[in-house]
Amino acid sequence: MVLQAEEGRLITSAVRILVATAVPVERDAVAPALGLPDAEVIAAGVGPALAAASTATALTTAALTGRPFGLVVSAGIAGGFAPHAPVGSLVVADEITAADLGAETPDGFLPVTDLGFGTITHRPPEALVREVAAATGARPGAVLTVSTVTGTAARAARLRERHPTALAEAMEGFGVAEAAAAHGTPVLELRAVSNPVGPRDRAAWRIGDALAALAEGFGKITPVLRSWNPHDR
Repeated sequence: MVLQAEEGRLITSAVRILVATAVPVERDAVAPALGLPDAEVIAAGVGPALAAASTATALTTAALTGRPFGLVVSAGIAGGFAPHAPVGSLVVADEITAADLGAETPDGFLPVTDLGFGTITHRPPEALVREVAAATGARPGAVLTVSTVTGTAARAARLRERHPTALAEAMEGFGVAEAAAAHGTPVLELRAVSNPVGPRDRAAWRIGDALAALAEGFGKITPVLRSWNPHDR
C-alpha cells in the first residue's frame, strides 16, 4: 500500500509501480510527474535485452525485500507511424510486440512463433489501457519493439503491413514485458512520439516536445494508477 497526503487526505494506492525507461533523460521527465511516492522509476537501458535484465533485477529485488511491484510500466519516447501517431502525441500499447524477432526467408519475414518458439506479443490489461487513454488522450494501438530502429520508408511500410494496428516503435517494451511476465506482473507501455518512423532526419526530431508530453501524460495517469485494481484485467 502507498499512502500519500493530498489536500489533507490520505490517498491509498493498491499496488507498487515500477516504471522502466531506457535512458536517464526519460526517467527524469517521468519521475517528478508521477505523484506516487512509493513508485520507482529506473533507467533500464537501451534495447530489449538490457531492459529485460534491468527490469527483472528490480522485480526480483523488490520481491525478496517483501515489497513486490504490482504493475510494470515501460515508458519513454518513440517513433510514430504517420499519420496515425504524429509527433508530440501519446500512444498507449494495447499490445507490445517484438517486430523483428524471427527469421528472414526468401518468402519474407517469419516471426519466432512461426518457427515454433516463444512469444512475440504481450497484452496489457484492457481496462487499464482504456482508462489511460481516456485520462491522457493517448491513442491505443500496437507498440512495436525493434532491435534496429527503422531508417527507411520501405521498412516502415513493411512493418505497418505486418502489424496494421502499429502506432509506434521503440526498443525496450517487449523486454520489459518479458521480465514482467516472468514474475506474473501486469505490464503497460506509454510512449510519446518524438519523430516519424521512416527515413532518419535528426533535424526533424522533437525530443524536448516528446519528453514534455511524456511528463504531462504521467501527471494525468497518476490518479488512474493510484486507483487501479490489479484484479481488473
